Amino acid sequence: MKILTRPAILLCAVIFIAPQLHAQIKPLFDTTAKAQLISKQFAFTEGPAVDKQGNIFFTDQPDNKIWEYDTKGQLSVFLDKAGRSNGMYFDKKGNLISCADELDQLWSIDKKGKVTILVKDFGGHRLNGPNDVWVNNNTEGIYFTDPYYQRDYWDRKKSDLDGQKVYYMAKGGRPVIVEDQLKQPNGIVGTPDGKFLYVADLRANKTYKYSIAADGSLKDRQPLINQGSDGMTIDAEGNIYLCGRGVTVYNPEGKRIAHIDIPEPWTANICFGGKDKKLLFITASTAIYTMPMYVKGVE
Repeated sequence: MKILTRPAILLCAVIFIAPQLHAQIKPLFDTTAKAQLISKQFAFTEGPAVDKQGNIFFTDQPDNKIWEYDTKGQLSVFLDKAGRSNGMYFDKKGNLISCADELDQLWSIDKKGKVTILVKDFGGHRLNGPNDVWVNNNTEGIYFTDPYYQRDYWDRKKSDLDGQKVYYMAKGGRPVIVEDQLKQPNGIVGTPDGKFLYVADLRANKTYKYSIAADGSLKDRQPLINQGSDGMTIDAEGNIYLCGRGVTVYNPEGKRIAHIDIPEPWTANICFGGKDKKLLFITASTAIYTMPMYVKGVE
């Protein structure tokens, strides 16, 4: 048996590790390219969600509309009088689950625009204002954040509840509190296997990772990223995309790996869309932007 010398052992180690290093530094997008402005005709854009075909739906909250940006690049109004919808997400049946904070409700909107109210209160009290939502399509359970942001269209000036929390609603059930220790929960997204949930605490400027238990409750809270986020998404490689001043991307271990500049005061939310789910769609103040990606989304 031939005994390797120390230099030979080190060389073998380098050869073995190199492919893994290469995979880690593979770019997510063309770093010489800029995000493309699609339209700048809105009051404040939010809540992008993608259907099974890759069409993207988003909200113009002050104008109380839900818009569609289809896979052909065409814009159209999907729903007027949209309950001041904010964050949205499609369930497995193709219904658009919406945080309708005009009356602090959670809606389900079918393909024809018919609205079903899923949640209208919590224990007889108005919610703060559902902000962002994620559907675990393995169980059909719904998670949503409920921070308090005073709206000029409300008839109240303070919360009816004691704090800003994260809720879970099992299929056919009522919402229950699953996280009550955050200052201002906002962006939320889960992994497609239904095992993990990410929640951004915007005021504390942190993003947490949780394990999802069989009953939908959350456990093993881990402070993963020292940055909060308005909206957020993940890609097929598990990278986490946070919004605020542009788009910042972190790997599954919480290490920053990329940033996309957006020339707007605030980047509110984000999702992957298009026929191949490789188009990053970004809502930013009065505008919407897209960025072609090398990696797919998971919606």
